[in-house]
Amino acid sequence: MNITLDEIQNFIAVVDTGSITSAAQQLDQTVSAASRTLGRLEQKLQTTLIRRTTRRIELTDEGEAFLERAREIVAAVEGAEEAMATRRARPAGRLRVDAATPFMLHVVAPLVAGYRERFPDVELELHTSEGYIDLLERRTDVALRIGRLKDSTLHAKPIGTSRIRLLASPAYLKKHGTPRNVADLASHTLLGFTEPDSLNDWPVLDAKRQPVHVRPALSSSSGETLRHLALGGNGIVVLSDFMTWEDRQAGTLVEVLAKQTVEHRQPINAVYYRNTAISARIASFVDYLAEAIGENGFCR
Repeated sequence: MNITLDEIQNFIAVVDTGSITSAAQQLDQTVSAASRTLGRLEQKLQTTLIRRTTRRIELTDEGEAFLERAREIVAAVEGAEEAMATRRARPAGRLRVDAATPFMLHVVAPLVAGYRERFPDVELELHTSEGYIDLLERRTDVALRIGRLKDSTLHAKPIGTSRIRLLASPAYLKKHGTPRNVADLASHTLLGFTEPDSLNDWPVLDAKRQPVHVRPALSSSSGETLRHLALGGNGIVVLSDFMTWEDRQAGTLVEVLAKQTVEHRQPINAVYYRNTAISARIASFVDYLAEAIGENGFCR
């Protein structure tokens, strides 16, 4: 039958990107070449793997079954390549990383150059998502998650913590006044999250000594959007140090009710499936992040 690895990778790319055109772009091929490669694979297998329409592609039952085995084959080849690199003490191969947009922008992206200088044989593939994802479905090797973990099927390695604080821009405070106690927050514009609602529990205590739960006047699902709203003078926000420490250093965001704020640190974990042996490339990346973040997190 003589199926080639190129044919298998071409098939997987078509499925993952959703079209032959997108797969060709990803593989740096012409559309006609990608289409011929897929046709050649189907001819060798003597079956139809993908139904094509003008709008989308759809896997046949045979395609679903072959896709599972195809991914195993590619993973085995990548593992063999990495094993050889490990023998030379050089982690290598593709590493797919997922993180929330703010963490990717403020933490991971600035560290990429240093990581690649130390581990030039690792091919980083960076993805962002605001919610929890299925690592297998999204073909993610390691996800970086902020806050308490809920999924017991995941193995977690702590890589640091990050404190949350009440913040506002000097322009907002000049126009609306600076809160002097927790009760004063009721007369201010508060910025918060659409979900999860637990992120609207602020690290200050009410009269019953309980964390204040706010109902934001302006809300967003994205911490990065809330950061920009706060920088624009739209209200008071609670955000994590990892995305705001530079703003605080520059004075574009200042802490509000610092003396009344209870110290609360969000855990930062690198997670991957328990049934996945941690590879040299995952370990190299996770250890590099932990070293860069350090014990004190982002309190600068």
